[in-house]
Amino acid sequence: MVADCCRTTSTQCHLLTELAGTGPLPLSELGTRVSLEKSWVSRAVEAMVERGLVTKEPNPADARSLLVTLTDEGIHTVDELNRTLDTHAEQLLGSLNTRERAAVENSLLLLMKALHEDTAANCCLPPPERKENRSCC
Repeated sequence: MVADCCRTTSTQCHLLTELAGTGPLPLSELGTRVSLEKSWVSRAVEAMVERGLVTKEPNPADARSLLVTLTDEGIHTVDELNRTLDTHAEQLLGSLNTRERAAVENSLLLLMKALHEDTAANCCLPPPERKENRSCC
């Protein structure tokens, strides 16, 4: 059920969820954000364009690049994936008592903290967005 990723490949699933979280992205930035080579991203995006999940248009901010955007069908697919994953998580955690669920949550938070602090794990991630004060005066 979860393994089919709502009838997409795992690469397509990863790209769809990234686009759902960020909004439209240039093709090259999409690849950087998910740590995939340009050729993998290009093939996956082409397949998603053919299925009507995304559009690929010239980037108005940079005529040399393409902007990838979720379509309504792509948004529906991401929503379906999220519902599927939520249901699966509820089923998995449903058999645990309150104390066991708290232990799982604490363990996951510790793991996430360790991953965020691991420079080797974060080597290929884009830098966090900087909010600079760009006053004209």
